Amino acid sequence: MLNRVHTHFPCALLLLGIALNASAFADEGMWLFNAPPLKQLKEKYQFEPSPQWLEHLQKASVRFNSGGSGSLVSPNGLVITNHHVGADTLQKMGSAEHNYLRDGLYAKTQGDEIKSTDLELNVLISIEDVTARVASAVKPGMTSDQASTARNAAIAAIEKESKDKTGLRSDVVTLYQGGAYHLYRYKRYDDVRLVFAPEQQMAFFGGDPDNFEYPRYDLDICLFRVYENGQPAKIEHFLKFNPNGPTDGELIFVSGSPGKTDRQLTLAEMADMRDRYLPYVLNMFYRREVLESAYSARSFENARRAREDLFGDQNNRKRYDGYLAGLLDPQISSALEAREGKLRDAIGRDAKFKSTVSAYDRIKRAQAELAKNAPVYNYLEQERPVTVGYRGPRAFAGNLFKYARLLLRAADERAKPNGERIPTFRDSARESLELELFSDEPIYDDYEILRLTDSLTDFASAFGADNPLVKKVLAGKSPHARAVELVSGTKLKDAFVRKDLYGKDAAALQAVHDLMIDLARMIDAPAREARKIFNAQDEIKKQAYADIAKARFAIEAASGYPDATFTLRLSYGAVRGYEQDGKQIPAFTDFAGLYQRAAEHDNKAPFDLPQRWIDAKANLNLGTKFDFVSDADIIGGNSGSPVVNKANEFVGIIFDGNIQSLVLDCIYTDTQARAVSVDSAAIIEAVRKVYDASALAAELEGKK
Repeated sequence: MLNRVHTHFPCALLLLGIALNASAFADEGMWLFNAPPLKQLKEKYQFEPSPQWLEHLQKASVRFNSGGSGSLVSPNGLVITNHHVGADTLQKMGSAEHNYLRDGLYAKTQGDEIKSTDLELNVLISIEDVTARVASAVKPGMTSDQASTARNAAIAAIEKESKDKTGLRSDVVTLYQGGAYHLYRYKRYDDVRLVFAPEQQMAFFGGDPDNFEYPRYDLDICLFRVYENGQPAKIEHFLKFNPNGPTDGELIFVSGSPGKTDRQLTLAEMADMRDRYLPYVLNMFYRREVLESAYSARSFENARRAREDLFGDQNNRKRYDGYLAGLLDPQISSALEAREGKLRDAIGRDAKFKSTVSAYDRIKRAQAELAKNAPVYNYLEQERPVTVGYRGPRAFAGNLFKYARLLLRAADERAKPNGERIPTFRDSARESLELELFSDEPIYDDYEILRLTDSLTDFASAFGADNPLVKKVLAGKSPHARAVELVSGTKLKDAFVRKDLYGKDAAALQAVHDLMIDLARMIDAPAREARKIFNAQDEIKKQAYADIAKARFAIEAASGYPDATFTLRLSYGAVRGYEQDGKQIPAFTDFAGLYQRAAEHDNKAPFDLPQRWIDAKANLNLGTKFDFVSDADIIGGNSGSPVVNKANEFVGIIFDGNIQSLVLDCIYTDTQARAVSVDSAAIIEAVRKVYDASALAAELEGKK
């Protein structure tokens, strides 16, 4: 999967061309839809997408709030994404009797389609540059605290005005680390129903041994349908499904929401990433993986309950392990140094921007202050917060604490002017907050106790058992006893209770004396203090990066693209294989290769085929293409992104990158790095002949 990486990082695979490939002729870039790479496309591929072409692809593309991308593929609201993007919803829908994540599902009629618990899909409707308005809120002479407050107030006002005027979800997105601000308006869908999912074994065929490798044979797809007013949504912009897939060497485009890249960070920030943050976060994911693996081994039901968490933590552990190894690679370090050195030299030679060089030192000092604050901030809040959804503090794991914090802060933040609130609690974000807060996702006491026990133990170990806050949190009990007390003493498992508490003000909420809410209140003051420090230093960085961005725009004529921000981007490239260890790796795999791969391993896990695939073999065209690779520029978050051809037809769906793509977080290379996709031909062949879902195949092909 896209954010799955190997724990090793062979330098030999990255030889040659890392810095050189970031050129005008490489297929580099996660481009804004309001600033597409028209010149590059025309020069290299003699193709220039029209405004209408871009608008159609933009409005047919979908962002999943659970983390991933997708696309609309029928006029009746059918949406396709990856199985591993849909896995969060499959897990929440499941039970001991119905393991949809493992076994899959096909809803033969719309009446059989199952509504998701808390899934939100976003379709980008428009983009507006609001940089001038945001920047004008920060006045000369303001302290960093004052500047941060003023900037956030301006952003909140812009979002509220837009939401009130249009009814659309309105998010101001920070680009170029503070160099620009754009207002993104989205149509929201929160009635999302499951239509089809294959078995997890076919979505992740080959398991970890084949993960982040190529060739691959994964049917990593999942289909949902969006509804409005209880009926399938009527969609104007959807992608026509091409059942033949792409050809070798063909120009393709990827439209999706890549999560986060660090290509424009300074060397000082990258050094802190390498030496502090990545080792810290790896420790956290290793710890969680061990915990969840042990829990899962105790019973099949435990394994089902923890499957998605374990899957995610293994993914993140491997991803960050690979990212760290990349930053420790001397070749990559040299390329990063050369990249920054080139820009700094250009800035220094231009009399208008000589003073901008000091911005690098301001960023370095601010990052050092953030590092000092990080231990408290990470255990009580969380560094590098997500832009969509909830990311909990390291010290307090589990859904019950999440609900407690959201309820507590909702009451506290609502009492403030909209412009002074934490972004999650602004008026413009209310619908998304309530969708998450009122989820009917099942909660399992034993699993909540397990995770909370471990995170409390971690907290006590990091700060010491005699730390005043640790002692206050544990309340004279062991981490396990305290976790049992908290989970047993809260009523937040009930969504109806949460809805009732959400309507109360701060004083009424305090009178409830729910143990989990009391815990959230106990740590809120120190958590907010750590957040205040973080925001002040982050503001210093934003102003410094804005200065660098102005210089970059002038020197490079605004020809570049910003780092990924989990917002819609356009990438492009060619379908092409690559050479590894003197061997040519073809661009495509096929159904024959799938059966051969299973036979080579005696159909044993993780190369075992479900019985329906064994039974269907004789009816399949084994020459049908299965997966393919391209040199399109992608990263985690692009999972589920549609791959389209020049005719704007759906020809595939991104689900992974190969091992050589690990460096794409910080630098682009197309020597061997490849994006891996499921071919549209494989989707039609499997849906119709393996899963006997002829009605679904007909809808995909526009025959229904």
